[in-house]
Amino acid sequence: MGATGSKLEKALGDQFPEGERYFGLENFGNTCYCNSVLQALYFCVPFREQLLEYYANNINTVDAEENLLTCLADLFTQRSSVGQISSQKKKTGVIAPKRFVQRLKKQNELFRSYMHQDAHEFLNFLLNELVDILEKEAQASKNDQGTPSEKVANGPSSSQREPLVTWVHKNFQGILTNETRCLRCETVTARDETFFDLSLDIEQNTSITSCLKNFSSTETLNAEDKFFCDKCCSLQEAQKRMKIKKPPHILVIHLKRFKYIEQLGRYKKLSYRVVFPLELKLSDTVEDADREYSLFAVVVHVGSGPNHGHYVSLVKSHNHWLFFDDENVEMIDESAVQTFFGSAQEYSSNTDHGYILFYESLGPCNKS
Repeated sequence: MGATGSKLEKALGDQFPEGERYFGLENFGNTCYCNSVLQALYFCVPFREQLLEYYANNINTVDAEENLLTCLADLFTQRSSVGQISSQKKKTGVIAPKRFVQRLKKQNELFRSYMHQDAHEFLNFLLNELVDILEKEAQASKNDQGTPSEKVANGPSSSQREPLVTWVHKNFQGILTNETRCLRCETVTARDETFFDLSLDIEQNTSITSCLKNFSSTETLNAEDKFFCDKCCSLQEAQKRMKIKKPPHILVIHLKRFKYIEQLGRYKKLSYRVVFPLELKLSDTVEDADREYSLFAVVVHVGSGPNHGHYVSLVKSHNHWLFFDDENVEMIDESAVQTFFGSAQEYSSNTDHGYILFYESLGPCNKS
């Protein structure tokens, strides 16, 4: 592995970013789903910085118990140029995320088997678990002080208090609004819901922009799908649409590549070609007429089916694109990103398809 590391250092040469570390992650049998997502999160700079800041402020807390948050922070500290380990002064190499993986399996039996796991399920579980831990800590801190604490966590709130917001929310949370218009009385009912990622249906030879348009397209509710209108006090035909009310700072897009096919009685992988741009303009949102985003990471599913395969990730760091495949890290050209759009034909030898996309807003960042 030393050879791979030195090869990467040689490729970057004088352009090796000051203070940056590029480490592969050891695979413990089937943990590529975990490794690929961890690489994307590590190179989500605002998330990484806030996690390390949190860890630095809480590392000496008496009776601090181990949880997924402390294990993740410990792993990121090993890779970072800050902290005690400073990656043994090495810029490249391999780290074994053993403690994190053990904690993950202890926490959730879904990830205990050696079956092929889903990277999107893992990402969802991890972000929600981090929020859960931060909420409990904020509540415990509030109880200890016996006074209303500063709003530092977000979670189920009682009617007396507003939801509180963590740095996880500040990075990843957006708000959708579900609008339903009664076609009889024209009353519009709007219901807001929060999201950490958008799951988009995909079609052959399409683009992210077109998938987002479909996501926000108007649907007519009629026949057995009629809507109960409170104003009419009866079931009525209606029009329904979902809009992004508040875009997140980090926009995570999950492409629904695994679809249940009734005739087959099983899930099938959709290898459709879906173009994802390096720069994405999010339009038709309720707030912020246009929000521009830049792609910084892609989790790729390699394989022809949903129950087997492999995950790798592409990451943009300091204007360089890197390819992470468990222990191996190499530089790739920006033009190589388009080889992961998918296949224009159903049967193709290319099985490496973009699955989870990470975009960062080019607008102002929400700092904690």
